[in-house]
Amino acid sequence: MLSCAQMRWPPRLVTVPGLHGSDGAHWQTWLERQFARSLRVEQDDWDAPDLAVWSAALARRLAGERGPFLLAAHSFGCLVAAHALSTGMLGQSGGSANGARDGKGTAGADIAGVLFVAPASPEKFRFAGAFEARRLCVPSILIGSETDPWMPLEGARALAQQLGSTFVNLGDAGHINTAAGFGPWPRAKYFVDTLVHGAAPQRLRDEAFDEVGQAVAGDGAAATRDGLVASPTLTVSRWSCAPAPTAFAPTFVDTGQGAKLAGR
Repeated sequence: MLSCAQMRWPPRLVTVPGLHGSDGAHWQTWLERQFARSLRVEQDDWDAPDLAVWSAALARRLAGERGPFLLAAHSFGCLVAAHALSTGMLGQSGGSANGARDGKGTAGADIAGVLFVAPASPEKFRFAGAFEARRLCVPSILIGSETDPWMPLEGARALAQQLGSTFVNLGDAGHINTAAGFGPWPRAKYFVDTLVHGAAPQRLRDEAFDEVGQAVAGDGAAATRDGLVASPTLTVSRWSCAPAPTAFAPTFVDTGQGAKLAGR
C-alpha cells in the first residue's frame, strides 16, 4: 500500500495574484510562508490584465516545476486560474498523479485543487478577454464577500455553481485583501488544508491504480513475448468534470458571519 511518503504529496502551493499583484502584507504572501516550496505566478505587467497573457504566464510557471500543485488565487487571478484550467492551457489537469497529458501528448500540470478568493467580476474585466465559466475537473472552494466592490455576492455564488466549487460566504469582508484587513489569515490555510485532505484519498487510489496498471502492462508485454495471451486492459476511474463532484464534499454553510469565519 502506498503512503504519502512514497507519493508526491502534499501538493505545492501556487499563489495567483490579481490586478497590481499582492504586496508583502497580503494574505497570499503570508500563505506562501506557511508551506514549503511554495510558488508565485509573476506577470510582466501587473497593471495590464489580460486573460490569455496571464494564463500563459501561469502555464509557464508550472511547466518548469514538479507537481502536483494547489492554486490559491485572488481577484482577477481567480479568472486567470479558471481560464487556464478550462481552456486546457494547463493540460487536462486533475488526472493521473504521474502527470496529465493534453491532446498533443505533452505533459500537463498536475493540479490537485484550487482556492478562489474574492473573484473579480468577469463583466468588470471584459476588456481583458472573453471569460467563459465552465465546470472544472478539479476540486475547488470559492470564497465570496457580501461587501466586495469587485463582485456582488450573488455573482460569486453563481460563479461557484458554474465552476463546480464549494461556496463560502465570508460576510462583511470587502475584497478580502490587505485593505480589508486580510494579512495573516489562518482560515486561508485551513481552506488549503481542506482541499489537500479532501483530494488525498483519491490521489492514493490513483497512485495505486497507476502502479497496478504498470504491472499489468508489464505482464502483458512479457506474455506477448512468451507467446501467451496478453493481460486484459485495466480501466481506471478518475475525477470527472460532470456531473457535480461527489468525491470532495466539505461541509460549509453560507453563514454571512464574516469576522468569525475569517478568523481575524
